[in-house]
Amino acid sequence: MAQAKKRSRLVLMLGVGGLLAAALVAAFWPRPLMVDLQEVSRGALQISIDEEGRTRVSEPYVVSTPVAGRLQRVEVDPGDPVVRGETVIVTMLPTNPVALDLRTREQAQAAVRSAEAALRGAHADLSAAEASRDLAETELQRTEQLAQRNIASPAAYDRAKRGFRISEAQVQMAEAAIGTREADLANAQAQLIGFEDLGLGAALRDKTQDEIPLHAPATGRILQVMHQSATTLPAGEPIMEIGDIDGDLEIVVDLISSDAVQVTRGDPVLIEDWGGAATLHGEVARIDPFGITKVSALGVEEQRVPVVIALASPAEDRAGLGHGYRVETRIIVWRAEDVLRVPSSALFRVGESWSVFVMVDGVATQRQIDISHNNGIQAQVVSGLTEGEQVVIYPSAAIQNGAAITRRIIE
Repeated sequence: MAQAKKRSRLVLMLGVGGLLAAALVAAFWPRPLMVDLQEVSRGALQISIDEEGRTRVSEPYVVSTPVAGRLQRVEVDPGDPVVRGETVIVTMLPTNPVALDLRTREQAQAAVRSAEAALRGAHADLSAAEASRDLAETELQRTEQLAQRNIASPAAYDRAKRGFRISEAQVQMAEAAIGTREADLANAQAQLIGFEDLGLGAALRDKTQDEIPLHAPATGRILQVMHQSATTLPAGEPIMEIGDIDGDLEIVVDLISSDAVQVTRGDPVLIEDWGGAATLHGEVARIDPFGITKVSALGVEEQRVPVVIALASPAEDRAGLGHGYRVETRIIVWRAEDVLRVPSSALFRVGESWSVFVMVDGVATQRQIDISHNNGIQAQVVSGLTEGEQVVIYPSAAIQNGAAITRRIIE
């Protein structure tokens, strides 16, 4: 009886020990590493340069004041359509006189008195010239009568005619001088007109002022108005900007110079994230040969090159897109329709070469490959892989050549 109890106790201890050993073996037995896998496939691959851009009208027209004057209130608003040579966009009036200070007024009054004195002198000169002319006319008549009776010589008669003509010319010169002095007086009196004069307002109301209408220089829409209210402006002051949004809209992208050298004229462009549902299409129209130094948001100086993109999509596909809007552009610098592709996240460097981990029968096999174009998401495989093979993406340092691996299941 006692031996049977000892035997059963031994069997029980051996069983418990075996279970513990099996549990320890199972706990420390090497398990396959869980990894993310992706298949090597064939398809289209493209290399693009993505950058933010701004829309603009290729040929905007800035309407400026032709002369200094008073701008009437602008009645047109941004977005209003205008027709070249027909739509009056704004009118101007001559400039009002300025207020006169004490010194300027005294100088103007002295000029008026001087002009009045000069006018009186001109009238006196006219009187003297008329008297000389009358005397010369009398002498001419007397000499003519004497010459008819052969008393006066022909030479004396010619001298009398010459004297009369000179006297007439002097009268005409005196009359012209009076006109000049009258004009000088009117000019001097005009210098006395000031903005503070009580009679100025009534004079401006009674006298019709010549309005200067400004017509639209191009057919399109008002882009922006710089001066809306009535004001006095000098010559050449910008008033508003006009452009054809439907027909002349383009996009300007400032590329880093190292990216700009990869772009060529005619490259296709995709315009995304502009606010509409459809992706717009365009092509590179011009690459400026001059780089501009700009400071980035991080305070780093960058050489930027303006690249102009012509829109190819019709105006109805980009309704609502205006001048100065932000868009996202994707300039395609290379594209192939049928290449062998591997995820860029599967690549890692070994020396100067690229390598990947390929899963072969549950084992990670390190393989060196050759790639060509790489857009950061997928790379073109030249050699080392075949279509359909499974490669490890985002390989960790724990994966070694020959390690057991298994696909991670995402629930």
